[in-house]
Amino acid sequence: MERAGLITFKGNPLTLVGPELKPGDAAPDFTAVDGDLNLVRLSDYRGQIVIISAVPSLDTPVCEAQTRRFNEEAARLGAAILTISMDLPFAQKRFCTTHGIENLKVVSDHREREFAREYGLLIKELKLLARAVLILDREGNIAYLQIVREVASQPDYEAVIAAAKGLGSIP
Repeated sequence: MERAGLITFKGNPLTLVGPELKPGDAAPDFTAVDGDLNLVRLSDYRGQIVIISAVPSLDTPVCEAQTRRFNEEAARLGAAILTISMDLPFAQKRFCTTHGIENLKVVSDHREREFAREYGLLIKELKLLARAVLILDREGNIAYLQIVREVASQPDYEAVIAAAKGLGSIP
């Protein structure tokens, strides 16, 4: 399934490949790879509130800012936070070391593109992930979904924090 016109990059329309998920849908399980080549499954986080921060590439200013912001918010949010991109695990590990990213888990979807396909966030033209933030409740359902319309823009962090508070993740 292809969905055209939902997002743009520098004003140019792009196509998302995969299903259109909505709040209330069960979050599809997926497997990604961390910086040490360990498999990380979404199902490993069952029973927790999970924030998934999808970024096109960590080595860009907007993706770096998004990852740094969620790293800073991690202690306050009281949720497991996964940042996912198509970057190679070695590049992700270097990025985390260089930028002091220690409070969230960074994983790569480069191998199988399972997250991209299952969540409908694969940008057909770029073969990268769309910028998006999802919050999953403790039952594994999508409680919040924000697909950032302009790939070169940051997400609405205040909306994410408000949604996390609504789930009781922040005291």
